[in-house]
Amino acid sequence: MKKPTMIIGKKQIIMTCLTLMLGAAVYINYAAAPKKDGVKKDQTIETAETGDMINYGETEFVNAEADGSVSASADYFAQARLDKMNNRDEAVQTLQSIIGGGDITEDEMVVNALDAVEVSKLIESEGTIESLVKAQGFDDCVAYLDGETAKIVIKTEGLDKAQAAAVKEIILGETNVAAENIRIFEVK
Repeated sequence: MKKPTMIIGKKQIIMTCLTLMLGAAVYINYAAAPKKDGVKKDQTIETAETGDMINYGETEFVNAEADGSVSASADYFAQARLDKMNNRDEAVQTLQSIIGGGDITEDEMVVNALDAVEVSKLIESEGTIESLVKAQGFDDCVAYLDGETAKIVIKTEGLDKAQAAAVKEIILGETNVAAENIRIFEVK
């Protein structure tokens, strides 16, 4: 008797890899989310010395004052994280359904796989940026990346030019976004 052999095709390998990468991206996003106690204040990150003149373009500050209460800004960041996670979950589900679809060509599957990889990289970069900004001493922040622009919302009582330059340096170090496409928003 001949034993049946199992043939693993390219599609199964691609789907398995994508599923693993998406799972890793979701885990990284979950792990990078701030804990209840937040980031320790004694964590620091090296930045350019204050004597260095680094020009990242003009920084645009947008004050988004809630009603002045601490709980309103905390609610903002909690809701922003929830909305961002829901949007990412929807994008992952959409990509999984497209990849799992039966009537797509190998070329379409490769394009979808590249899109899935890009989404997972953006999720990972957002988590890294948020952690590094909090390590600078800010209470809270939420980063939004789409590949071409970067928006970051920071909880602060006032952001000076040196702090803004440090935040831009973090974003530029983690992404390929042009400096003029970085926007920093403040929430008090």
